[in-house]
Amino acid sequence: MAILSKPFRPPNLSRQNSVILVLATILLLRAKLASLPQALIRKLSVAARWTRLSPEEVADALQRVYLKEADGTKTLLVPYQDHLSMVNIQPTPKAKFEADAPHFPPIPVASKAKPNIDIAFLRQLRAILFRVAFPKFRSKETLIVLSHSFFLVLRTVLSIAVAHLDGRIVRDLVSADGKGFLKGLGLWFLLAIPSTYTNSMIRHLQSKLSLRLRTRLTRYIHDLYLSSSPDLRYYRSGLEGIDQYITADVEAWADALSVLYGNLLKPSLDLLLFTSQLSRSLGLRGTILLFVNYYATVSILKAVTPAFGRLASVEAKLEGEYRAGMGRLGREAEEIAFYDGGARERDILTRAYMRLIKHVNSIYKIRIAYEWTEDYVIKYLWSAAGYGLIAVPLLYTRTKRSLGLPTKGRNASDEVVAGRTETYISNRRLLLSLADAGGRLMYAYKDLLELAGLTTRLYTLLSTLHNLPQLPTGTNGSEGTVELVHVDVTIPTAGVTDNESDAASDSSANAKTTTLVSDLSFVLKEGEHLMITGSNGVGKTSVARILAGLWAPEGPFAHVKRPADGSDGRMGLFVVPQRSYMVTGSLLDQMIYPHSYADFLESGKTLDDMMKILEMVFLAYLPEREGGWWTRKEWRDVLSGGEKQRMAMARVFYHRPQFAVLDECTSAVSSDVEGRMYEHAKSLGITLITISLRPSLMKYHTRLLTLVGNGTSEWTLSRAGTAEERMGVDKEIAVLEGKLSEVKEWEERLKVLDGLLAVQVPIDDV
Repeated sequence: MAILSKPFRPPNLSRQNSVILVLATILLLRAKLASLPQALIRKLSVAARWTRLSPEEVADALQRVYLKEADGTKTLLVPYQDHLSMVNIQPTPKAKFEADAPHFPPIPVASKAKPNIDIAFLRQLRAILFRVAFPKFRSKETLIVLSHSFFLVLRTVLSIAVAHLDGRIVRDLVSADGKGFLKGLGLWFLLAIPSTYTNSMIRHLQSKLSLRLRTRLTRYIHDLYLSSSPDLRYYRSGLEGIDQYITADVEAWADALSVLYGNLLKPSLDLLLFTSQLSRSLGLRGTILLFVNYYATVSILKAVTPAFGRLASVEAKLEGEYRAGMGRLGREAEEIAFYDGGARERDILTRAYMRLIKHVNSIYKIRIAYEWTEDYVIKYLWSAAGYGLIAVPLLYTRTKRSLGLPTKGRNASDEVVAGRTETYISNRRLLLSLADAGGRLMYAYKDLLELAGLTTRLYTLLSTLHNLPQLPTGTNGSEGTVELVHVDVTIPTAGVTDNESDAASDSSANAKTTTLVSDLSFVLKEGEHLMITGSNGVGKTSVARILAGLWAPEGPFAHVKRPADGSDGRMGLFVVPQRSYMVTGSLLDQMIYPHSYADFLESGKTLDDMMKILEMVFLAYLPEREGGWWTRKEWRDVLSGGEKQRMAMARVFYHRPQFAVLDECTSAVSSDVEGRMYEHAKSLGITLITISLRPSLMKYHTRLLTLVGNGTSEWTLSRAGTAEERMGVDKEIAVLEGKLSEVKEWEERLKVLDGLLAVQVPIDDV
């Protein structure tokens, strides 16, 4: 027992030397930073410098957005007031995505439903960290982590120094040593300088790390999600509430990881170092009791910890549903107003919000029992155990020698009391810090469970985008030719929500695919204008999707060839959808989309050329009405339906493609204006592929593709203006005239039915 009662004393520096060592380390680091190469200092200052600009230059920077560099990267221009900051953006190469794809296999459904701290979570976290967040060791993120780790270690060392200094000050007070008290007080204020600076730097670096992680993930996801043809992941992902994934979930994951790193490393280091310091005065017996206390605490809290990971995942999902509902209301405000559907939309949003707050309230209720148990164990059980552990060296290790005090002398008794007081104060401060570290570790376990839920959602996004099947959309053919041979036009099993596909899928709900057109074949050369017509729901827009490469051509011998871009820089194929899309930006941006302002400058066109294009679509009044070319508005709400469709035609005239697919894009335009725009398009050498039900447009085309419908997948291809085409038109006219001749008979039948349905109620029965 005597052996167990002897305090364990590992070799250690004196308290004064510890403080001197900390201060020397800080001064040394400062000196190292000051001795950095001057070239690097100049480079950093240039990167941080803002260039003062005139108002005209600021407006130009707002319009230009970015600069193209010689190495293929882009420099983003960020103006603020009269200054300009430049940020170099390096797009993620496609080879990087191909190399990362094997590291993001599809996630099992069970893991999505019940995220937990297990092997699956560690694999997901490793894939996100080392493939996206920290793609290489030599990065700014790694430097921030190392700096953060240094200050975390430094704070622990300073905490130990403060604990010892606290005990020394109290010892000098008990011993009435005024000189020693003043010296200790001076050291206290001196030690406060690096301590406060360290705390500030820890918070700053934690926020900086969160921002860097979010930026890295956001850029990677943007490059992956907004992929160009033929991947088109933003069109084919099929994920619901993807805006929640990319915005809120990425931010929450970055914050949770940066906070968790400090909450794990610092308390773990505190437990190690504080336990080492306490073991010198507690002895082996006290050290064993200290570890027994650790084990009991972990066992109790592990038994009462709820599934915070699953709860956090469900909360993020419900937040996404509510956000999507608000976004839908903003996008479709006019249509909802026409129907006066505000009350109905309020009910839908209220239901989504109530589901969210009901879940959040359930989380709060679950946390009551957990946090009550956690506070009781950490604050009171640990405090009681601390008092017992402090008593070990005082009650069981009574010798002066064990306290490091003189055993003989006039003031030996006073020295014993002062030594015991110093030991008590130092140990108590260390134990309080130890309890705080243990509490933060327990809280960190809860945070780790929440991180598991966020990691599962983020991994689901990346895994889904990486594992989309390759879309066989066809190949680029020679200049001036569109080929579509032996193609079955079918509706995909997922990712389609338009009215045409919904109507077709309703007729065969049990079938995996619905065939709209069978064995469709045609070859279209430049100058052969094609009009595609047919009743609603027969697959006209589906043909446009196959031509544009959005859908894969079906059929054993199917192949599609689209025109390659011309040697003069002209686009091969340009599609104008039925719903006009207005991009965020200026009036000029609406005309040149999808080009940027930099592309517009490279094209050599001028604003005079753009005004001529507006005159061709009868929109020459827009620059004056809206305040100029650089006016930025919500153009979707500013322009009328007809103006938006004419703006879409202005894009066709700006890009001057070899082929233009026009999908009902002039339905809100008058016939005379529509005819002039078609004539102008043909005069520019644009071959038209028009999808329309207007017979008046037939005269602008040389070939006619009619999709029959009526439950069949047949089609006919004829030349416009031929006897065959006139015969088809005459046949349709005859059918319509036959139906008109039956109008009187149907009116008589209607009167008979009205008489049969009318109910005569006797007056006596009223």
